[in-house]
This record gives sequence, C-alpha cells and structure tokens, in this order.
Amino acid sequence: MKVKVQKIDGKASGDIELSDAVFGVEPRADILHRVVTWQLENRRATARPTRERSDVARTGKKYGPQKGSGGARHGDRGAPIFIGGGKAHGARKRDFNQSLNKKIRALGLKMALSSKAKDGLVVLDSLTLKEAKTQTLKGHLAKHGFAGKVLVIDGESVDDGFKKAAGNLPGVNVLPAAGANVYDILNHDTLVLTKDAVEKLEARFNG
Repeated sequence: MKVKVQKIDGKASGDIELSDAVFGVEPRADILHRVVTWQLENRRATARPTRERSDVARTGKKYGPQKGSGGARHGDRGAPIFIGGGKAHGARKRDFNQSLNKKIRALGLKMALSSKAKDGLVVLDSLTLKEAKTQTLKGHLAKHGFAGKVLVIDGESVDDGFKKAAGNLPGVNVLPAAGANVYDILNHDTLVLTKDAVEKLEARFNG
C-alpha cells in the first residue's frame, strides 16, 4: 500500500510503502471490542478490601459471662461494635485485570492501524519544528485540515519541540511508537504517523 508523505508544513515529501501485513488487515468489530475492553478493564485499580470479622486478629474467647453482668451478651472481641473489631458489610476485594492472548492483542493493533489507513491516516516526514511554538504548530495543523481529535505517533521518542508545542492544543495527543494502542487509535479522528513510527510499528510485528 503506497501512501503520500507530507512535511509538517503541509508540503509533499514523496511516498512510502506500507506493509499490507500491518496496515492492510480487514478490521473485525469483535476483535477490536475484545482488545479495547481488555485495555479499559486493566486500567481500573484493584478495589482495596476492608477487614471483616473473620479477618481481624483478636481473641475468639467470649468477652464476658452470658448472664449476670447487666450488659449485653457479647461474643468475641472481633465483633463490629468494638474498637478494633471487623467492619460490618465491608468492601470486598475486586480485581478487574483480564488476560488476553498476545496474538489477539497484536491482531487488534493491526486492525486499528488498518482501519485508519483506509480513512484518517497521515504520514509525516518528521515532527521537527523550526520554531517550537504552539501558534506555529496550530498553523501547520490547519494547513493539513485535520478535524476533530488527532493522535500523533513518533518513533523511539517524541520530538521535544513538537511535544512542547502540542501540549496546549486541545484534542492533539502525542505518543512514542512503543505506546501505540488500540483504544487511543480508535478514540481519535485522525492518526498521524512519522516515517520513524511506521518503521518501528512494522518492525514490532515482523520481529
């Protein structure tokens, strides 16, 4: 698959051949749904449990005599009404982590990239800016005609000047190639890859 490469200022910069094994996979809604669900579930923190009556380290001996004290008929000191006792109806541990086969995860990322390759993919020569200012970058993005949310993926690391300039632009997010994931790609209207990012992503699957 051949795609035009552009410079950050909107000018043409030749062509690039994209691997059909990475950018030409037919997307499947069920695979993408599984991967996105797996991602979002694993973002949830494990709910911290409270100690209930059976969990506290207190004596199980009967607190006082059954009769004759004039008070209540207490059992052991772990009862919720005592200081240091277990909590009544406390929060239970809930672990949301899911497991998903590596092949399915890899396939999901290929499908997400392929869906953007059909509509919404832009390849840039590099992200180097002559002037690393927000207004300058805003003007360059306007020339490209990007609409909605834009995800920019660079190679090994994101260019510092571009990252700084894009920091105050709403709807523009940047990631290194190692951080590319299905949820973020699908959650943006336009995917922008540098030539380095394309090389890294293809090497990620071919390796």
